[in-house]
Amino acid sequence: MKQKFNPEENYNKSREQIGYISRKDATQADYDRIGFMSGLEVHQQLKTKEKLFCHCPAGVYNKHEDYDAELIRHMRPTLSELGEYDGTALMEFRTRKEIIYRINNNSACTYDVDDTPPFPMDQEALDISIKISLLSKLNIVGEVHVTRKQYLDGSIPTGFQRTAIIGVEGELTLKHKKIRLIQLSIEEDACREISDVGHVRTYQTDRLGMPLIETVTYPDCVNPEEVRETCDYIRFLNRSTGKVRTGIGAGRQDVNVSCRGGTRVEIKGVAHTKWIPELTHIESFRQWALLHVKELLNERFQDPSSWKMQSKKLSIHNYKFSYAPLKEAKEQQYHIVGVNLPGFHGILSHFTQPGKMFADEITDRLKVIACLEKPNMTHSEAFENQISATDWNKIKKLLKAAEEDAQLVFWGPEDDIKTALETIEERCRMAFEVVPNETRKSFEDGTTIFERVLPGADRMYPDTDTPPKPLSNEKIEELSKNLPTDIIVRYRQLKKWNIPEDTFTYIFSKNYFLLIEKIIKELKLEPSMIGTFFGHRLKFVEGHYTPAEAFDYELIYSMFKYLLDEGLDTELANYMLPVIYEHPKMDFDSVLTVINFKKVSVEEIIARIPFLRDKFKEIRHSDKKKDECDWIMGELRRIARGNTSMKALYTNVNGK
Repeated sequence: MKQKFNPEENYNKSREQIGYISRKDATQADYDRIGFMSGLEVHQQLKTKEKLFCHCPAGVYNKHEDYDAELIRHMRPTLSELGEYDGTALMEFRTRKEIIYRINNNSACTYDVDDTPPFPMDQEALDISIKISLLSKLNIVGEVHVTRKQYLDGSIPTGFQRTAIIGVEGELTLKHKKIRLIQLSIEEDACREISDVGHVRTYQTDRLGMPLIETVTYPDCVNPEEVRETCDYIRFLNRSTGKVRTGIGAGRQDVNVSCRGGTRVEIKGVAHTKWIPELTHIESFRQWALLHVKELLNERFQDPSSWKMQSKKLSIHNYKFSYAPLKEAKEQQYHIVGVNLPGFHGILSHFTQPGKMFADEITDRLKVIACLEKPNMTHSEAFENQISATDWNKIKKLLKAAEEDAQLVFWGPEDDIKTALETIEERCRMAFEVVPNETRKSFEDGTTIFERVLPGADRMYPDTDTPPKPLSNEKIEELSKNLPTDIIVRYRQLKKWNIPEDTFTYIFSKNYFLLIEKIIKELKLEPSMIGTFFGHRLKFVEGHYTPAEAFDYELIYSMFKYLLDEGLDTELANYMLPVIYEHPKMDFDSVLTVINFKKVSVEEIIARIPFLRDKFKEIRHSDKKKDECDWIMGELRRIARGNTSMKALYTNVNGK
């Protein structure tokens, strides 16, 4: 008797067959086995007064409901210089999206909505981009040529983004290797997406047109942690200039990943660098899994070009569908379609990502290309029986399915059915040939979903509205003066100062190095203590307290100088910082009053030790010297803090 097919067992078996391993258990040998390769495109908003090609203020944001007008657009593809259409543009055109832009008069103008030609490129933004290019050891171009990069997803009302290359062929020096850079470009930021439901996508235009740089690396990273380290390095280097914006959305990265035999897949808009290791790990194995799917299908079909799926519209009256989405589809009077996939038995439930299978590759594309909101389909290899065995048998009979086939059922408005069928067949045919080039959206758990076809060179063409801008050697020489030190130099200095390494990321991400250096050199304070103060104490305060206004971090320097001038122990800074952070205009004398500090001489503190020693003998439960010292220290700590160091006090208490 033939054993009944178990989709969950098939999922687990295919996971084992490709050798999937969790990131925490993975070694370099595992990444070498699948040929892990990754590079980055790191985007960073520049801190300028105006947008890149108009005089609107940069960095002014509006709430979603705060707008003065709405503009509706329908995007259409244009031919490249070679007379060809970009694949991404064609895919977006198939979605038949209606794009709505919400415009606030304080943050957008007629240029943003393509009713006015561009103004000259903002000089402040150009200068910052050149400085960062020089820091990245890139070769600066002789002329800045603005080109148009086509975007039909609606994120830019013009349908294209103006962008220009500033520097080419540079390198970064990490702790253990060098990462090559392809280029650094300056470009205008896109709109903020508010919603994307069905055929309607809505954007806010406040962020549109803000100056943005993009640093592109070669695929030199050979494991996930290396990708994160490279991304952090680029972000730290950008921030070291003090000329870039920080905060949510100010820095975003696209991560390019592939495996041996796979293809470049771009994980788009990764918001946090801490997500990168898991995302790149899972994506490399997703491609490895798809290569296994390709191998299985090509074993089953000698001539893949002969493969053809079959579909039939299902009459809702012939089936007893209890699955809620199918019931809702009936109420919406959607078309319900059954599809037979010849030879796909065991493929739909094949592992691709943790918690995802090949069927998810199809349903994701139905959402994006055919605009069918999820859930939009079910299939014969789902873990849960969303359609009864009786109904599946009816569907198989209608489709004339064989044992080695798989089936799926999808639903949607009549106008979207043709596109949906084309999308299903297209994705299944790809499974025979290649891991698709695509852009994918990231999630915190490390999984991704299809977002769009990966753009090609056909999306680029010259911008006829903006003339080339020459860059003189004199200008470049001027901008190369007073550049901040390289991040690797700062890293080595922190190591030399014996500052704990767990503080480095925070120090670099907040660009505190120069302030730390100033305190150490000018106030002659112990480097390890200052580094720990910033990396631990300040980090805690920033995470748990809210300043009344923008905090001036130079106050930390002034606070330590005040303590030294007053002859007070610097440990007081730990207690003063939360008060100063919340009330930056309060003078330091008042801060000491708030924390109940009272100045007491060291002699007076030490004079109390004999009395406390006698007191301990009366109440003690232990004869150990350490217990006596700890108790006395506890009694003296409140009056001692700020008046003497705890280390010196302990020496006196211990009698040494």
